[in-house]
Amino acid sequence: MTETMKDYEEELEASFKKIDEGDILTGTVISVDEKEIILDLKYYAEGIIPAEDYSREPGFNIKEAVHVGDEVSATVVRKDDGHGNILLSRVEATDVLAWDKLKEYKESGEILDVVVKGIVNGGVIAYVEDVRGFIPASKLALSYVENTEDYLNKPVQVQVLDVNKESGRLILSAKEILRAKAEEERKIKVSNLEVGLVTEGVVESLQPYGAFVDLGSGLSGLVHISQICEKRIKKPSEAVAVGDKVKVKVIAVKDGKISLSIKEASDMMAKEIEEEVFELPDSGEQATTSLGSLFANIRLD
Repeated sequence: MTETMKDYEEELEASFKKIDEGDILTGTVISVDEKEIILDLKYYAEGIIPAEDYSREPGFNIKEAVHVGDEVSATVVRKDDGHGNILLSRVEATDVLAWDKLKEYKESGEILDVVVKGIVNGGVIAYVEDVRGFIPASKLALSYVENTEDYLNKPVQVQVLDVNKESGRLILSAKEILRAKAEEERKIKVSNLEVGLVTEGVVESLQPYGAFVDLGSGLSGLVHISQICEKRIKKPSEAVAVGDKVKVKVIAVKDGKISLSIKEASDMMAKEIEEEVFELPDSGEQATTSLGSLFANIRLD
């Protein structure tokens, strides 16, 4: 196939473009080492970014983070570094470009993968788009994190909570992501619950209308006051207390809410005991024993 000047139009146009210090250029990485990154700018000269001008992130490993073929935007520091190359700084470009990107992240709610790089009073530090961000201890997990040291150098998924270029403030949060995941997992667990299941739980709180029972695995359900016991009670505390272990039966699952019954679970257990078949001693015969006859045979000395 015969090549014409039209095929090189883009390259020719780029080669004649005027470059000034302070311009932001985007190029393709063609070489990476510990000292510098070399970019193809589709220009008469290549772009050079010294390693120290690529990122402010502590412990940043340039050979791990930057690869041949990556597109990088950087600011022109000098049009000639003394060796015929254009000297660039990605750090300076970040100061201009990153804040717009961070605003986009906040508006879209995009989930970002970061690594905790520092511990400070009341939270931890992580970097997004090379900008130092603060994750408050109250936003690092579903509950307040007392020992933030456990998170140092650990990966965390976050969203941009607040961003302000003028004050240089970037606030990140992991809590909303974790809450959404926990809710999704809860929905799956609830949908897998079968009506009629009898299980054990712990009374976690009392309300005038009933008792909430923790079933484990992040699930809890309500035992309405009418389902606590056979006798009529005015308040749940007459029959149960917070911390009590109770047997409950799942009587309904609707709109993600679990309805439980201690009364029906007790009735089922009593019925099972009544119908239990016992082996009589010294005999091959079997007998169905009722609760009445079972207790009648117990001697109290």
